[in-house]
Amino acid sequence: MHLFDAHCHLDLAAFDADRDEVLQRARAVGVQEMLLPGVSAASWPRLLQLSDRDPLLFPCLGLHPLFIHEHQPQHLQQLQDLLQQRTDVVAVGEIGVDFWSPALQAQATVQWQLLDAQLALAHQFDLPVVLHVRKGMDLLIQRLKKARLPRGGLVHAFSGSLQQAEQLVDLGFCIGLGGALTYPRAQRLRQVAGKLPLTALLLETDSPDMPLAGFQGQRNEPSRIPLVLNCLAEIRQMEPATLAEILYENLQRVFPRISC
Repeated sequence: MHLFDAHCHLDLAAFDADRDEVLQRARAVGVQEMLLPGVSAASWPRLLQLSDRDPLLFPCLGLHPLFIHEHQPQHLQQLQDLLQQRTDVVAVGEIGVDFWSPALQAQATVQWQLLDAQLALAHQFDLPVVLHVRKGMDLLIQRLKKARLPRGGLVHAFSGSLQQAEQLVDLGFCIGLGGALTYPRAQRLRQVAGKLPLTALLLETDSPDMPLAGFQGQRNEPSRIPLVLNCLAEIRQMEPATLAEILYENLQRVFPRISC
């Protein structure tokens, strides 16, 4: 089967000791393309260097809300310049809003301003976006409706309701499914995965984070994508190979630079 990981952070130090082996394990089980989201200006050079070494590692560039205190106004100009220079960048991301803690909530205005600026860049360069959102889904959906992006993108690590997911799909987004889906207690997420159109789903790991059931406390990695696929296939009552083909078509549709 031709598999992919639509969201993994292989550029992080957690993989420095054995990154090549991690890639070998992934390719051995059919995981070919991997999307690497950028989270800060400081992370972009390393991420781009990795993608230059491997044609199946696809860079995304963005300013992540969890690192709001690192971001400077000039970083938006740097992002614009890189998007102009690097036609291999497949999306603006990882971007979004996060109101998980009081400290992040205190930065709400700055988070929204940063998101709006990056949505504008996605519009300017006709790129999809990779979204991170915690504790702000309804407000984000309203923002996206106003943004009228020419392309949707991926809502990474989705944890909202079926109604919210349907609104995002109507806006052109796919829902990212990863390790959380493999936990039997994740009934709401499994309902979303079972009821959305198949054309609205993508697989991801968020490696090295979000371990699958049975791997708690361990570093996550892209080679576990087949386990997420099998879980989704069981929920959808489909053959994994048939499902994998549909999901790969979704990847190429949402991130058209991958299929160029």
